[in-house]
Amino acid sequence: MGRIKTASEISALREAGRVVARALEAVRSQAGVGVTLKELDAVAADVFAAAGAVPAFLNYHPKWAPTPYPGVICASVNDAIVHGIPTNYRLADGDLVSIDAGAFLDGWCGDSAISFTVGTARPEDAALIEATDAALARGISAAKVGNTLGDIGHAVGKLARRAGYGILADHGGHGVGRAMHEDPHVPNDGRPGRGMKLAEGLVIAIEPMLILGGKDDYRHDPDGWTLRTPKGKRAAHSEHTIAVTADGPVILTLP
Repeated sequence: MGRIKTASEISALREAGRVVARALEAVRSQAGVGVTLKELDAVAADVFAAAGAVPAFLNYHPKWAPTPYPGVICASVNDAIVHGIPTNYRLADGDLVSIDAGAFLDGWCGDSAISFTVGTARPEDAALIEATDAALARGISAAKVGNTLGDIGHAVGKLARRAGYGILADHGGHGVGRAMHEDPHVPNDGRPGRGMKLAEGLVIAIEPMLILGGKDDYRHDPDGWTLRTPKGKRAAHSEHTIAVTADGPVILTLP
């Protein structure tokens, strides 16, 4: 179980979350046809620097990764689900883009993700993004004192499955605090009433990762980071860091 946060610590986490939210909005506003992923990475880096925040992803090196992560944001396009590395790829009309960003401010972390399209959206992409955002909202609504992690997973997974989408296997949300990834693991599918009970002061990231076509599997790119759908199906990712409070869930990653 993740360490319970005090009210003052949650306030500090909210300030970190606001910086991340501003970075994501800046990236979204600058994304357009012909813009490179590295240019979007620089946009986020500038927002973090101006706020005195430290990028959480840059040089992050978990045990399973072959190399430290080289970007400030994760920029995943079309069939890349998550962990896409910012490159010189220029966005094209109709691309589906998922941006994940995290930063530390005064030692506390914020973590959030958005998905959007560039130029003219395919109807199925717009529906996928809408469903991913809705699944996130359902998961957040279930993050109440006395509920369980299974209740969150059930809320996310039920919406996704009923809409016919796959859910990225082996991945989910996580605790957030002094580290970007803390206990507990937060599932995107599950059985209600199962798992750890949610206590006041728990801070977690909830992050649905949905895939067109109803399959959950994935493959790794040669870079060792990017997770991609095996058959070119598109994917979307939406995430907020939230606090479980006596008055209900509070989103910490809003501008």
